[in-house]
This record gives sequence, C-alpha cells and structure tokens, in this order.
Amino acid sequence: MPTPNSTVLTPSVLTFIGIPGLETVQCWVGIPFCAMYIIALMGNSLLLVIIKSEPSLHQPMYIFLAMLGATDIALSTSIVPKMLGIFWFHLPEIYFDACLFQMWLIHTFQGIESGVLLAMALDRYIAICYPLRHAAIFTPQLVTHIGVGVTLRPAILVIPCLLLIKCRLKLYRTTLISHTYCEHMALVKLATEDVYINKFYGLLGAFTVGGLDFILIILSYMQIFNTVFHLPQKEARFKAFNTCIPHVCVFFQFYLLAFFSFFTHRSGPYIPSYIHIILSNLYLLVPPFLNPFVYGVKTKHIREKVLEMFCSKDLV
Repeated sequence: MPTPNSTVLTPSVLTFIGIPGLETVQCWVGIPFCAMYIIALMGNSLLLVIIKSEPSLHQPMYIFLAMLGATDIALSTSIVPKMLGIFWFHLPEIYFDACLFQMWLIHTFQGIESGVLLAMALDRYIAICYPLRHAAIFTPQLVTHIGVGVTLRPAILVIPCLLLIKCRLKLYRTTLISHTYCEHMALVKLATEDVYINKFYGLLGAFTVGGLDFILIILSYMQIFNTVFHLPQKEARFKAFNTCIPHVCVFFQFYLLAFFSFFTHRSGPYIPSYIHIILSNLYLLVPPFLNPFVYGVKTKHIREKVLEMFCSKDLV
C-alpha cells in the first residue's frame, strides 16, 4: 500500500472501501440493497415476459417500457453483485481495466435509461397532442431507430471518458476507491495530475445525455398538460392525464435521485461521503426497483395481464 507521500503508476488493481464510516455495518446495509435487486430482477423480468407474450402490447409505449425494463436489469446487475462481494464476502479488489469496463457499463445504461424516458415522453406527446398522426409517426422502423439511437449515444459518449483516464492519468495518490462501484469522478479524484479535461468532459457528457433529455422531457410534458387541460370533456381529460401518470412518476424518481447524487458529489466536505455514496447507490437501484410497481399498478393492460397470469395459475 502506498505511503501518504507516494504515488502509484497506473495501478493494475484497485480496492473499494465501500461506504466510508459505515464499514462495520456494511454487511447489514447490503441486505436491503440485495432485496431491492432481487425484486427489480423479478419485476422487470415479469414485465418483459408479459409484453413479449401479449401481441396487443406490441405498441411503441410498451416496447419502450420493455427497453426500460431490460436496461434496469442490466444497470442493477452491473453494480449489485460486486457491491455484495464487498459487503459480504470481503472481495474489494478489482482490476483497473475491469473498473473502466464497469464504469462504461454503468454510465451507458444510465444514458440509455434517460434516452428511453425521453422516447416515452415523446410517444405520449404525439399520442395526446396529435392522436390521429401517432400511428403514422411512430412506425416500427422509427421505434427501431430510436432504440438504436438511445443505445449508441451514451455507449459512444462514455468511451472518451475511459480513454482520458487510461491515456492521460498515469499517477495516482492511492489505489483505494471510496465507493462501492467504479464511478467516473470517484476514480478521477485519485489521480495526482491535472484532471480539468476529465472533469470538463464528464460534465459535458452528463449534460449532453441527462441534461438535454431532462429539458426535452419537461417541454414535452408541458405541451401534454397544456393539451390535456384544454380538452372539452372531463372524462377525456382524466383518461389522457391518467396515461401520463406512470411516466411522470418514473421521470421524477429517476431525475430527482440523479440531481441529489450529482450535487452531493460536488459539495465537497459539506456533506459526509457516506451520504453521497448511499444516494449514488439508491439512484441506480431505486428506479429498477420501483418501475415495475409503478407501471404494474398504473397501467391497466399490464395490471390485467398480471392478474390474469396469477389468477389462472391459482385456478389450476
């Protein structure tokens, strides 16, 4: 282990501390995270099975929902197994290149989730504001192009972050990462060299994906609610508004946690590091955990299929 005044030349292995200040209770902290992960896997897998098996759900809204479920499974799987390895099995080490790969996976899936939420908002915007043109605009070809686009955009944008770390940063003050997974700024802060370019590109990438998506989603829902409130019939207003509730709930839970995590990370000594790390983990785990419940409860077709599936099993 390096001394306080020494530096390490591109370490081959890094070590996760986990949650600084809570090392003695990390084994207990892992229990709710594990429970959330298992429920997220089961809930999102059930959504995928229902949407795939039911032809009436092969519509843009449900296809985007299936993409969201698949992304939630991949995102939570990219962090929880290693996190539990740190908490429960005392396996805190990770190869440097494996750390970069985990970072790419996490930030890519975060970007995909943000892009899918934008696609869902645009789908609702066209469906409510231009209902007669929805089928003509959201063709299967367009849905495919959107799926490819929201996947490639973050996957490509994150690569320079990895290259800037791999090629620019050679000297590190320590091999200890005060986190439970490989997050961009957590790794960059270990370097002793000038990291301005790394920080700048990280912020640029975050705005290009999350920030731009957030603005477009807000604008979409402003137009949606403006249209809904001007509908002449109360029943039509309620029906249109009700179709947006699940999307709005998912949107707020995703971005509110993202903003809390983002600002606590940049608040320096004013906020204890364990609060930031717990918020960062919740930001990645709460949406996959809650999304199946939100859509299962608020989306009529999915709720009916779930009840039909379990009721038919009970009768057998």
